Amino acid sequence: MVLHIIYLLIIGLVAGGIARLLVPGKDPIGLLGTIVVGIVGSLLGGFLADEIQYHRWSHSIHTSGIIGSIVGAIIVLIVARFATHGRA
Repeated sequence: MVLHIIYLLIIGLVAGGIARLLVPGKDPIGLLGTIVVGIVGSLLGGFLADEIQYHRWSHSIHTSGIIGSIVGAIIVLIVARFATHGRA
């Protein structure tokens, strides 16, 4: 269980970091925010992979691979920017 959490944190950091590098602009979210974006992006990527692969709604929540995690993190980052646009 502890190794799974450590793995999730590392994948979240890598996916969130790459997403922040690929999406231009400034994000004042820090290291913890980057990890959260990566983890949520990984869960979103797993959901989207099920939709593309099986063409149906999946009732399970799981993480995806690193590519799906990065794509999901990019989507989460863009949505978060639109949600916070105008605040500061």
